[in-house]
Amino acid sequence: MAITIEFPEPLQAELEVIPKTGHYTSTSEFLKDAMKAVLAARKDLRISIAIELYKKGYSLGRVVEIADVDYEEFKIVLVKNGIEIRRGVETVEELESGAKMLKEFRME
Repeated sequence: MAITIEFPEPLQAELEVIPKTGHYTSTSEFLKDAMKAVLAARKDLRISIAIELYKKGYSLGRVVEIADVDYEEFKIVLVKNGIEIRRGVETVEELESGAKMLKEFRME
């Protein structure tokens, strides 16, 4: 996935020379590392991102990993934010996909 970001000129100049420092092989690598550092330091941001992804249909298991909290804590967050907790599969396709995955798992 490519994202285009515009930076003010002074910051752009700094970002362009990052690979020349030898600390990172590319500006992209640096920005990924910077994003990980911010997310590690900001539990509130991780939880907000997880809430938005849950609203988009991500599973509870996946958003709990993103938020880096346990299931019960995240369920409380959802309730406090007025978000209904989805239980089980919602479509026949999801049910069939889960059954197929279990069948393949049992055959291994």
